[in-house]
Amino acid sequence: MNKLVTYQSEDNYAIATINNGKVNAISFDVIQGLHDALDKAQQDDKVLVITGKSGFFSAGFDLKVMTKSPESAKELVTKGSQLSLRMLSFSKPIVIACSGHAIAKGAFLLLSADYRIGVEGDFKIGLNEVQIGMTMHHAGIAIAKTRLSEVYMNRSVVNAELYNPKQAVNAGFLDVVVPENHLLPTAIKVASLFAKLNTKAHSETKLKVRKQHLLDLESAIQLDLESDISIRA
Repeated sequence: MNKLVTYQSEDNYAIATINNGKVNAISFDVIQGLHDALDKAQQDDKVLVITGKSGFFSAGFDLKVMTKSPESAKELVTKGSQLSLRMLSFSKPIVIACSGHAIAKGAFLLLSADYRIGVEGDFKIGLNEVQIGMTMHHAGIAIAKTRLSEVYMNRSVVNAELYNPKQAVNAGFLDVVVPENHLLPTAIKVASLFAKLNTKAHSETKLKVRKQHLLDLESAIQLDLESDISIRA
């Protein structure tokens, strides 16, 4: 682990907590910290719960990196997409306890997990890339196309529409919304239920269900390496 992502192991689950500044930006170090948490959960044979700080799960990629140069933006987006690919194919169940706002890559992390729990409140969830001047990358489209409800795909990706937590359930970003004081207890309960599943059957079924999605995502990541990825003024 690193100081931006902590890992706490319990009986049959582990909790990885993102803690990176005011808005919990997804940086290179945060991505590495999440990979480290996945490594540890795999080693410990644990269901992994990922959460953030109160009020912010994550507002997305670190804008300092995204605006530094097209090369740095492409590298960060690529590493973020590779993280999503790993999460979607991970052999252990992944539960996200979404502790507040989840924007851009924060929302894509929701779309990369097996079960997503949000909190009630005045929070925004969605994909704002187009709003901030970024043409949606191929990998983002591939992830959204499979995980979002069909009616919300265009609204979320093309129109950059953001949702409150209850609307985010209908869109497909979340599975359930609970009061803030129930967030971690609910995530732990779900993780405990996942821990009772046959690990091999769960993993193999996940890969069967997502086979085409994972192939499409791999191809999309390669397309992004050949494309311009940047934020325009």
